[in-house]
Amino acid sequence: MNFDEYVKLDAMAMAERVQRGEVTPQTLLELASARAEAVNGRLNALIHPLHDHARAQIEAGLSGPLAGVPMLAKDLFQEMKDAPHHMGNQALKARNATSSFDSTLVERWKAAGLVLFGRTNTPEFGAKGITEPEACGATRNPWNTEHTPGGSSGGSAAMVATGTVPVAGANDGGGSIRIPAACCGLFGLKPGRGRTPWGPEITEAQHGMAVNHVLTRSVRDSAAVLDATHGREPGSLFEIAPPEQSYLHSAQTPPKKLRIGFSTTSPLGTPVDPEAVKAVERTVALLQSLGHEVEEGAPEIDMRQMSLDWLNTWFAHCAATVARIRQRTGCGLGEFEADTVAMNLVGRATSADEYVRIHERWQDYMIALDRFLENYDFWLTPTLARPPIRIGEHETPRALKAMTRAVATLGGGRLVKWTGQLEEQALENLAAVPFTQLANVTGVPAMSVPLHWCDNGLPLGVQFVGTHGDEGRLFSLAAQLEEAEPWFHRVAMSP
Repeated sequence: MNFDEYVKLDAMAMAERVQRGEVTPQTLLELASARAEAVNGRLNALIHPLHDHARAQIEAGLSGPLAGVPMLAKDLFQEMKDAPHHMGNQALKARNATSSFDSTLVERWKAAGLVLFGRTNTPEFGAKGITEPEACGATRNPWNTEHTPGGSSGGSAAMVATGTVPVAGANDGGGSIRIPAACCGLFGLKPGRGRTPWGPEITEAQHGMAVNHVLTRSVRDSAAVLDATHGREPGSLFEIAPPEQSYLHSAQTPPKKLRIGFSTTSPLGTPVDPEAVKAVERTVALLQSLGHEVEEGAPEIDMRQMSLDWLNTWFAHCAATVARIRQRTGCGLGEFEADTVAMNLVGRATSADEYVRIHERWQDYMIALDRFLENYDFWLTPTLARPPIRIGEHETPRALKAMTRAVATLGGGRLVKWTGQLEEQALENLAAVPFTQLANVTGVPAMSVPLHWCDNGLPLGVQFVGTHGDEGRLFSLAAQLEEAEPWFHRVAMSP
């Protein structure tokens, strides 16, 4: 097998060939490794190659529905025993931090037969919709290296988009699966709260706002991986109802006639690029041609307040993360990015009663979304409000970074919070990605589907949001759209 043959196969097709004895896991690993080496110099996506880990996994014997398929994990949780785990942070990188265990998710990937041979780039602690950590450098979009692949799973997205691997690990606390999927022309499903594991050290991240899964080129690959990974783990805070049938079966079953509400208006009242509007309009026409009913509509939610509540939840959890790493390493604030220092300051200045009120408002947003979805099966929006931005476009001004560090030395967290400057800057950055956070706050599944390509050659996905337990129905619709408007043949940096 050569790369031209390899890249035409999704994970399931590769596994079928391995099972029939037509190709070996070693050959697939060699092809994936060679492709990674060929493209990574231009992308900076694979930051920790782990070929010895992969070879040892193959030598130990493989089994499972995806046995022999090469895969990459994201360097943000998704821990691999004795492998680097730096989370885009300079303090952890400088100390060569590694994990002492395989995460529950990685254990389930390996049990399915997936062969992990590296870890991909992420912004510091996954806190941005771009992948430009100071510790590891920027990852670039393989469709145009002057632009971002999105974040925080940008490294994984770049590797999947180039056909290096058919599937790569990702996680999503505010759009970090869906944003890079939209930027790189991939399928990205964010499962609902509690659907996939975080263990063994924790069983829920950010009150369920953040979840683990993967990025893929085919819908059925995403479904097959979720079949292999979903389900409770020891210590789960609650047990979400299992699907009535396998997700792969759902992806192979056409949906019934659906009623879908759509919106192209930014939840923040900020501009939406004509390309993003066109992406939704084309999708509306496609849905109607498939027999679905589509009409304009949106949940009655104060989206600006929801975004602020999402931000302040992030800031508080960022402060906790910084504190843990400082305790673990003995490092100072100088080994964190200025933006992380600012988030840490605001998070530490958030009072307990304010944090509780923020968390209580999540219920209001879920009630409003549920009321909307009583009349519709899904809500359709752009995934991004504009095509993928340029590398460095969201770089914090040097003077503001210096001011942040000066304030931090004076313990001025309450001053930063009182001015609201960080919130305003964050909201400005969210103007490019204002559609994804609602699904995280409410804990519902959502997906980005690569149905539009801009005039400049960059992809721009559309998002569908469902309610709790809707992963199967989302897969069903996605597979129908994939059949009607195929995208799998699109490979970035084709040799």
